Amino acid sequence: MDAHSRGRADEIDPADQWVLNPQTGNYELRLDHSAEQSQPQAASGARRSTVPAPASRDTSAEPSVDAPVPGQRRRRVSEPEGGRGKESSASRRKRKQGASRKKKVLLWTGGTMALVLVGGATGAYVLYNKLDGNIDVVDPVGVESKGFRKGEAFNVLIIGTDKRTGEGNSGYGDNNSPGHADTTILFHVSKDRTNATALSIPRDLMTTIPECQTRQPDGQILTIPGQRQARFNVSLGQDGRDPGCTMRTVKELTGLTVDHFMMVDFNAVKELTSAVGGVKVCVEKAVDDPKSHLKLPAGESVIEGEKALAFVRTRSSFGNKSDLDRIKVQQQFLGSMIRQMKSNETLTSPTKLYDLAQAATDALTVDKGIGSLGKLQDLAGELSGIDTKNIAFATLPVIDNPDEPKPITVVPHPTQAPQLFAAMQADTSLTEVKKKQQDAKNAQAQAQAKLLQGARAEAVDVRVDVFNGSGITGAAQSTINWLQNEEGVTRSTNKSNAPEKAAKTTLTYAPNQADQARKLADMMGLAATALKPGTQDAAEREPMTLVLGADFKGAGVPINGPVKAPDVEKVQADKQVCAK
Repeated sequence: MDAHSRGRADEIDPADQWVLNPQTGNYELRLDHSAEQSQPQAASGARRSTVPAPASRDTSAEPSVDAPVPGQRRRRVSEPEGGRGKESSASRRKRKQGASRKKKVLLWTGGTMALVLVGGATGAYVLYNKLDGNIDVVDPVGVESKGFRKGEAFNVLIIGTDKRTGEGNSGYGDNNSPGHADTTILFHVSKDRTNATALSIPRDLMTTIPECQTRQPDGQILTIPGQRQARFNVSLGQDGRDPGCTMRTVKELTGLTVDHFMMVDFNAVKELTSAVGGVKVCVEKAVDDPKSHLKLPAGESVIEGEKALAFVRTRSSFGNKSDLDRIKVQQQFLGSMIRQMKSNETLTSPTKLYDLAQAATDALTVDKGIGSLGKLQDLAGELSGIDTKNIAFATLPVIDNPDEPKPITVVPHPTQAPQLFAAMQADTSLTEVKKKQQDAKNAQAQAQAKLLQGARAEAVDVRVDVFNGSGITGAAQSTINWLQNEEGVTRSTNKSNAPEKAAKTTLTYAPNQADQARKLADMMGLAATALKPGTQDAAEREPMTLVLGADFKGAGVPINGPVKAPDVEKVQADKQVCAK
């Protein structure tokens, strides 16, 4: 979009074209200074303006694009909002002027996720219908669309598809593919709205894709069978799967309910970075990648458009050239983009704000629950108070796939992944600031409990037999692996399944094993009620008996009490890091 189509006319800066209408007390974007002032609002409450919305981009000369991901709809025709009661111009003026003093986050999005900020300046709503009509909406079958509830955490799935739609994108690999879940981030927002965790899920992760239903372009409902030991990235696009299938796959993997999704393609990175005026990145060594065509000098650079897309797509320039190292670079890029979008340079520029809103809404495909500009503004209100220092990017902990002689795929880490999922389920922050606060609360809670007082044995002296009564396959073995490899309880044995399923985890011990029981209870997060003391002392080498119950959440995840976040590699959104 050139300067004229953005509102620059007669060499007048767009920032100078916000004009006060004395009849309404509102500022309006005046592109034609010879036009008459806006008329008073009609009795229906809908504000009229002589300022036309910027012209839509002419697509008549653009090449045709591939068919949409199954379930993706055509652009909606926006309708005026109804049901609003009448109000006086004075009360309306007071409400609008109050909004003009606030900067609001409009939405989170991006091919690899970006924070798009739109100022709440009075007069911006002239463009409401145009921006609202840009958004594509998919209504996944069986996915409940709900609003945001006070005191409840929520999760938004950011899906970057590698579908090669859009001008200049057909050269990136297979342009006939319906696309995959190429870059996926589960964005968890805490219930108190003070912090967020952005969890990247590797595309080459082997996982279970559950059965799902999709709504086809002709309105028919297609049931797609589930698939075990499949790459995560085929949860979208392949076999007719839509974003609802990816949402179900993430829930199956993490145990976290996905409330909403946002999906974008390559164009999002190019257009959003250009709209914000470029994103600052840093590399330790000069980059010259013939595959992605990325060329950067050592140190800091500001990139946008094609170069920004090349930066987040390159696999040959950083680390060990794996997808996991590419994820780290993407997280660093996103942190920098968030800082740029929250900068005063962006927030105080009407031109940048409009370009950003136009690019973001044009790039978005979302679920029905956030499928309008108004609903995205509701999401904005939930995100607006989060400081960048309390936004942490993390990657799902993984190990090489043990079923492959030369691993090219990965599987979840047997202990760290469940611990991280449990931390997110418990709304535990990964950021350093919030983590210190949470650790202090945990220590206080443990001190106040006054449970299990007495001496503790050394880990190496703890003897225990582990029985699986949880109903979860492999629970006993994963617990043994964690106890032996991470906690030093080498004298632990897997006794396979318990005689029957147990509702609660219990630890049975003899009086002379009390110090061992306290040590194991500390490790496992067992409450005093889970300990079952015997009446007779045990023999010298006799082990205690641990029966895992239905309350077992994963190896290393406390059965009771506060959940501590595992020590995983993180990227803080407020810190500049140079890619290695």
